[in-house]
Amino acid sequence: MMTSIPVSVSILSAGYCVHPEMLTLKGGTIRPVAFPAGYVLLRHPQHGPILFDTGYSARFFQETAKLPASLYRHITPVVFKEGESAVERLREAGIQPEEIRYMVLSHFHADHIGGVRDFPRAKFIYLQKAYEAVRRLGTIKALRAGFLPGLLPEDFSARSLPIDEHSPKRPLDSGLPFRDAYDLLGDGSLLAVEMSGHAAGMIGLFVSDGGCDYLLCADTVWSSRAFRENRRPHPVASLIMSDRREYRLNFDRLRQIHENFPNLRIVPSHCREALARWGTGGVK
Repeated sequence: MMTSIPVSVSILSAGYCVHPEMLTLKGGTIRPVAFPAGYVLLRHPQHGPILFDTGYSARFFQETAKLPASLYRHITPVVFKEGESAVERLREAGIQPEEIRYMVLSHFHADHIGGVRDFPRAKFIYLQKAYEAVRRLGTIKALRAGFLPGLLPEDFSARSLPIDEHSPKRPLDSGLPFRDAYDLLGDGSLLAVEMSGHAAGMIGLFVSDGGCDYLLCADTVWSSRAFRENRRPHPVASLIMSDRREYRLNFDRLRQIHENFPNLRIVPSHCREALARWGTGGVK
């Protein structure tokens, strides 16, 4: 086990966006395909249910109702149905929004923070540099960065537990291309590594359910085929990246992890294959 304490892992999605596959995968089709907005429910034996991102919610459409924000959903069309939000799925499973004590945010793109406001008692864990990269942006620059500030609650900063270079760390397996990881809860159960490039300060998360190890790699790639077949995104995709060099570095790291740990379940947030293979279809 890559982590010290096992947690229950439910891989879910809340809505999806549509755009040509070729933008996310070299040699992909020009045909528009669906990219699920994934999130993960982790059940910790002491801390209870924890969320890794949230996917979309109906609030996304409220925040993009008028120009210039409406450009977001026209450039990247979003499909979301009533009942698909994280808060609704959890309620169906008997988990009330107030029970979510911690929420790990991989980065601040709208498809990852769309449901944040639905959890009034959650403390937010994220890499400090990720929020610093977007918090002071003007309307147009925030839009270009995929950030809709209205998706965050007014007391976001007060409820935040940001991590930085001084936060507690744990060493990782020597076969991994990261020397150590941020120990988010201090017990070795949730181990985060920086995987910047797609977005500044984006993090991936190592977890284990006791039987399988997982790397929740957020948007380091958009599909499992990318790292398996060494197929990077189309150069046009670099226009929305925070740092092309860092993206290439972490793309290569992901390929190395896959080669060195073939049984590790690498879960990109928008991968239909990963959702179909390991998604639970519901909360467990």
